[in-house]
Amino acid sequence: MSWTRIRELVRKEFIQLLRDRRYRLILFVAPFIQMLVFGYVVNYDIRNIRVAVVDYSQTLESRKLADAFAGSPIFSITHRLRDERALEDLLLAGRLDMGIKIAPDFAAIVRKGQTASIQIIADGSMSNMAALRIAYVSSVLEKFNAETLRELHPQKLQYGRIDARIRTWYNPNIESQYFFVPGIVAFVIMLISLLLTSIAIIREKEAGTMEQLIVTPLKSYELICGKTIPYIILSLLQLTVVIIPAITWFDIPLKGSIPLLFFAACLFLLSTLGVGLFISTISATQQQAMMTTFFFILPFFMLSGFVFPIDNMPVVVQWLTLLNPLRYFLVILRGIFLKGVGLDILWPQYLLLAILGIVVFSGAIARFKKRLD
Repeated sequence: MSWTRIRELVRKEFIQLLRDRRYRLILFVAPFIQMLVFGYVVNYDIRNIRVAVVDYSQTLESRKLADAFAGSPIFSITHRLRDERALEDLLLAGRLDMGIKIAPDFAAIVRKGQTASIQIIADGSMSNMAALRIAYVSSVLEKFNAETLRELHPQKLQYGRIDARIRTWYNPNIESQYFFVPGIVAFVIMLISLLLTSIAIIREKEAGTMEQLIVTPLKSYELICGKTIPYIILSLLQLTVVIIPAITWFDIPLKGSIPLLFFAACLFLLSTLGVGLFISTISATQQQAMMTTFFFILPFFMLSGFVFPIDNMPVVVQWLTLLNPLRYFLVILRGIFLKGVGLDILWPQYLLLAILGIVVFSGAIARFKKRLD
């Protein structure tokens, strides 16, 4: 192997990449913008639940119940209605997230010390949001019940009880950004490395420079090294570009080792660059390579555990996720970012990333031939 030939090919690849203004934007500006956009947009935290109240009771008790929701920072009572048909119209129009219907005999039942029912009507068109909203309703009702019971029975009752002191480790405020931002870091690196590597060989063929590379003394594996080393360097630079705003802008803690993080990224890049090279060998044009790349990106994303828990997937699909390098890289990222763990805990993920990377990259090299067909 001649490192001089590889060095000159790497230099040529950098010149070819950086002289095009569009590539410079993709390489350095796009990852930063994606981090900011995804960091704010991909968020499951509930901030403002729009509620309408249909109060048929019109009593002090029913008003107290409505005020319990109005006093919560999460709920906003936007409509107080007399007719549930108007409630249905507002839900259909998407102007409400939830409706509360209070029966006429609500106050009388409460004063008797009996259980009074209210109807909660939630928009279930987004099931994940509906489940969270209903959970918040339950917490408000629980607090209201305790206060109402205290008013009805002011005497102090002595009885044994279980007091739960809940602490959430690694994400004390249960913020969605702590979960999503490390995943976005992995997704941006995968997207850029796959996309650029998949068109690396095709670009040479379309530009008519592949013939020049064929007649050079470069061996096939030297050509592969020269083509992939620039993208490894650029991907690691992009990793730095997206980590800095994750820490400084979104306040995501980085508790673990930075060298371990970059080592995991290198193992991850073995797989993504290998897949990119494979796509480059089976594609005839840059457009075809890009379409094939997005065909790979979607399964990688869906089967990684980034959004959907792997344990909730069918058993057959769970087995398929074992072939997904993004799955292991996400575990490493969240472990290093939020938990501060090292190789003593994460070594299975590092090992599986290395095995996948070596197999995929070796397969891509074996398939690549230094010829035009």
